[in-house]
Amino acid sequence: MKISVSIVFLCIIMMFMSCQGNLDVGSIHKKNVVTIAGSTSVMPFSEKLAEHFMVDHPDYAIDVQGGGSTAGIQACINNTVQIGMSSRQLKEEEMVLKEIVVCYDGISIIVHPSNPIENLTKKQIKDIFGGRIKNWKELGWVDRRIDAVTREEGSGTRGSFEELIMKSDDIDDGIMVQDSNGSVKEVVATDPYAIGYVSLGLVDKRVKALSVDGIVPSIKNIRNKKYRIIRPFLYLTKEEPRGSVKAFVDFVLSGDGQKTLKKEGLIGIND
Repeated sequence: MKISVSIVFLCIIMMFMSCQGNLDVGSIHKKNVVTIAGSTSVMPFSEKLAEHFMVDHPDYAIDVQGGGSTAGIQACINNTVQIGMSSRQLKEEEMVLKEIVVCYDGISIIVHPSNPIENLTKKQIKDIFGGRIKNWKELGWVDRRIDAVTREEGSGTRGSFEELIMKSDDIDDGIMVQDSNGSVKEVVATDPYAIGYVSLGLVDKRVKALSVDGIVPSIKNIRNKKYRIIRPFLYLTKEEPRGSVKAFVDFVLSGDGQKTLKKEGLIGIND
C-alpha cells in the first residue's frame, strides 16, 4: 500500500513538473526575440538601448552579441541574425544589405593620462602605426619605445582608422593587436607608454584623448565639422525591417533612443 501511494505521489510530482516546463517554454515562445551581432564598438551602446527598450516592452527579448563588424555583416547576409552591427562602411559585395545609420561616432587617439603629449598631427599618427615612428623621443618626450595598440583585421574601428588615417599605408605587423575597443582602452589605461584608438564614446578619465592637428575630439567639434575622424554606426538588415525588428529599430531612431546614445557621448542622426 505504501509503495502504491509513493508511486502515485511521484507520478503527480512528475506531471506537475512537466506542466511547469511546458509553461516556461510557452512563455519564452511568447517573447518577441530580436537577435543582433557585429561591431564591438556598437555593441555596448546597443546593449544600453536594449535595456531601455525592454523596460517598456517586457514582452521583447533583445539578444546583443559582438564578433566584429565583418562577422556581423556576414551573419546578417546568412540570416543568422536579424540585425548586423557595423562601425565601417559596407564594401561593394556587402551592399545587398539595407543600411540604417543609428548615430555617428568620433575615433579618438588615446594615451595614458600621465603622457604629457597633448597633440599629434595625422601624419605623426600615421607614422606611428605604420612603424616609422617607434620612440616617444621622436615626438619630444622620453627615450622609450612606443607601445602602439591596434584592432584586429575585420574590425570596423580598424577599417575606419585605416580609411581616415592610414590611407594607402598598412598598419605595421609588429604592433600589438586587441580584439575590442575595451581591450585597447584597458592596455592604454595601464601602460604609460601606450597609444591606441577607440570610440569617442568610450573615453573617460582612465585615458587621455589627444587633439589631432590642433582639434580636440569632442561632440561640439564633430558637429561643427572641425574634427573629421568620424564614422557612422550602422544597423544592417536583410530586408526592410518589420515586426519585432522594426519596433526596436524605430525605438533606436526615436527621440528617446537618440537621447540614450547622446548620453553615451555619440552624435545623433539629426545633429
